[in-house]
Amino acid sequence: MTVKPRRSYEAGHRPKFLVIVDETEECDRAVYFAARRAGRVGAELALLAVISPPEFQHWLGVGTVMEAEAGEEAQRRLDVASACARDLTGADPQLVIRTGAKAEQVLAVIEEDEDIALLVLAAGSGPDGPGPLVAGLAGKGAASFPVPIAIVPGGLSDRDIDALA
Repeated sequence: MTVKPRRSYEAGHRPKFLVIVDETEECDRAVYFAARRAGRVGAELALLAVISPPEFQHWLGVGTVMEAEAGEEAQRRLDVASACARDLTGADPQLVIRTGAKAEQVLAVIEEDEDIALLVLAAGSGPDGPGPLVAGLAGKGAASFPVPIAIVPGGLSDRDIDALA
């Protein structure tokens, strides 16, 4: 994997933290941590929601409606996360919606934005493990990933995160 060099700290650039916003219960922990940390170090935030393409494609209209509904739900999640981030940092985050495989879209966004300096993920604390994105990106692919990955334990409280971020 070849990714453009990061330019986060060059003149005219600012570091940016990328947060994946999804339907998981622990997602708000990643948003809260990234917003607190960004506010502390003067970084910007980018919030990414990835829509899975509809699997059922027999009737074009059905697939289009399903994708539109998924887009509306992704925008709703981004709006909620954005409001939280804005309350914590005083700044509006960049909102991005992509369609495709989640890991591929995360890498594509990082490739396109040379200011992304950190990927922030939240790990699930339930019996199903940390979640597929954390397991996939932070596992075997971590050694060749283009930016550092911060994994926020899903069980941390706001107070815990405030002490850490």
